[in-house]
Amino acid sequence: MKPPLWKALCLLTVFIVTPAWACDRSKLHEPTAEHDVRQTGVKEALDTANLLIVGGTVVTMDTQRQVFENGAVAIVGGAIAAIGPEAEISNRFLANETIRVHPHDIVLPGLINAHNHAAMTMLRGVADDIALMDWLEDYIFPAESQLVNPEFVRTGTRLAALEMIRSGTTTFADMYYFEDDVAWVVHETGLRGVLGETILDNPTPDSATPDDALVYTEAFLQKWANHPRITPGIAPHAPYTVGPETLRKVAKLARQYNAPLLIHLAETSDEVETIRSRYGTTPVGYLESVGLLGADLLAAHAVWVNESDIVTLATHGVGLVHNPESNMKLASGTMPIAQLRQAGIAIGLGTDGPASNNDLDMFGAMLTGALLHKFVDNDPTAMPATEVVSLATIEGARALHMNDAIGSLEVGKRADIIIVDGSRPNLVPRYDLYSHLTYAARGHDVKTTIVEGQILYHDETFSTLNPESVFSDARRLANRVRQMLSDR
Repeated sequence: MKPPLWKALCLLTVFIVTPAWACDRSKLHEPTAEHDVRQTGVKEALDTANLLIVGGTVVTMDTQRQVFENGAVAIVGGAIAAIGPEAEISNRFLANETIRVHPHDIVLPGLINAHNHAAMTMLRGVADDIALMDWLEDYIFPAESQLVNPEFVRTGTRLAALEMIRSGTTTFADMYYFEDDVAWVVHETGLRGVLGETILDNPTPDSATPDDALVYTEAFLQKWANHPRITPGIAPHAPYTVGPETLRKVAKLARQYNAPLLIHLAETSDEVETIRSRYGTTPVGYLESVGLLGADLLAAHAVWVNESDIVTLATHGVGLVHNPESNMKLASGTMPIAQLRQAGIAIGLGTDGPASNNDLDMFGAMLTGALLHKFVDNDPTAMPATEVVSLATIEGARALHMNDAIGSLEVGKRADIIIVDGSRPNLVPRYDLYSHLTYAARGHDVKTTIVEGQILYHDETFSTLNPESVFSDARRLANRVRQMLSDR
């Protein structure tokens, strides 16, 4: 029995230009102006969208927290052109491509992983169940000195990109070495990245001295300055690894190029004691004294901050990142997030690197963040689900000082969007959207990931990555890691 003509034509198209999922007519259609006028009675010409997302529950995360049941989003040129009820949007736009969403699915802004070390996927599980400073000094720093090179960074970052795209992260802030190679992977894979080249006073895998690192970083800033999805930045590692002279040079370079600054800050009580013994102040006070604090700074952890520190951070407009899973795993402590938020400080959510978490699933970070503060504060009302979803979306964008472009679904913002499969067993039935996203959803429930209007992942298919190739490269490189460990 021959297949229907439309199926034969669709199969032929697959082998020419179209991704496999496009052959599902329930997912993709290309209406014509004549068809739409006949069905809707619209007399005027319709606008053309590059992509139309139709159906499902659209969670905007805008200031009004609008939610559209049976909603739609129109995307033109990588930006959101319209959002609202399906009937309204469908009558305004023709689309080159249309994703027709299941009625139970949830459409929401792409998640923002505000603190990461993506290439460290290659060190996932290398040294677990160890205190932070032992972990760094006895395992991570030695391993990096032997192993980290451009190949290592590209391989690890591709693996991280695969994991992030699959689990709904559309933007990540990165701190690592050879960030030019990280940028190339971000460019190739379609993700959005705020990428900080790491600087220490000690030799690093890509620079013998901090001055060498600054030369590398300046070239990096110049090269990627105008990329639509890449924001190059500078990442002095931490107050205890970077001295005043280097930090002043870092601040000067960052402000010269209007580049963001990323740093670890007040992560452990040991750090607080070290900085107090060296400089007679807190880590926050130290950064203020060298001129590093400002609205261009994103500081990860901020666990050990006092009331004076909180006022200082708020005064300077510093963005912070909460990393609940790595802080718990390394027993670093708990960010006083209620006090920080009460001070008006923008706080995003991060996974931290995959060597200290050990995954990049932002839904896992949301769940852990919610449960941690209820337990620590002995208060079940602490960190309600609505706030947790905010941390992973619009508040993360605020912390990155990018909330004018990403973090919510609003007209004019970049089209970074994910779709969560609401038909998964763990998401049925549904009574509260934010509760579901925080306590029940997981990264594997994401069925579609879109960045800048480009579909990066849809119904088990990646458009910019070949998973088997990524896995093959990672497993081959892992043999070098194993050899290094066995030689210790």
